[in-house]
Amino acid sequence: MGVLSALPFVSAGNVCCCLWVVSGGVVAAYVLQQNQAMPITPGDGALAGLLAGLVGAVVQAVLSVPITLLVGPMERQLVQRILDMAGNIPPDVRDALERYGREGGNGAMLVLGRIVAFGFWLCVGAIVSTLGGLLGAAIFRRPPPPPGTIDVTTPSS
Repeated sequence: MGVLSALPFVSAGNVCCCLWVVSGGVVAAYVLQQNQAMPITPGDGALAGLLAGLVGAVVQAVLSVPITLLVGPMERQLVQRILDMAGNIPPDVRDALERYGREGGNGAMLVLGRIVAFGFWLCVGAIVSTLGGLLGAAIFRRPPPPPGTIDVTTPSS
């Protein structure tokens, strides 16, 4: 979740109903179920999704800084090429793109933007990935063991 959300272009998958965030919760519930002999509960899936969302927010924050520093100059060149090639861009859009091209390297804005983005991802990741964990618990839930088999949840004396 965090890696896919930090990558340019790939992160656009989150535009589609927070795809990578929900997927992080679903995968966390799947992994939890694979490590349990008994079926997981919806609460287990929700907790796994919540933890996946919080960890994903941290991973996204850590990875997005170097990626932004590496890709930022290329993005500014791309914006400049778009401005040079397109003649009929509305004035407001042109002003915003020109401002981005000039102010792209401002360090203080980068830090402030990353702090705000981290808070956003913490909130969104916690909520949406929890829903993904619930979904994953419902999809990957194992059937309960047949009656008369050994219950592995209670230790024998």
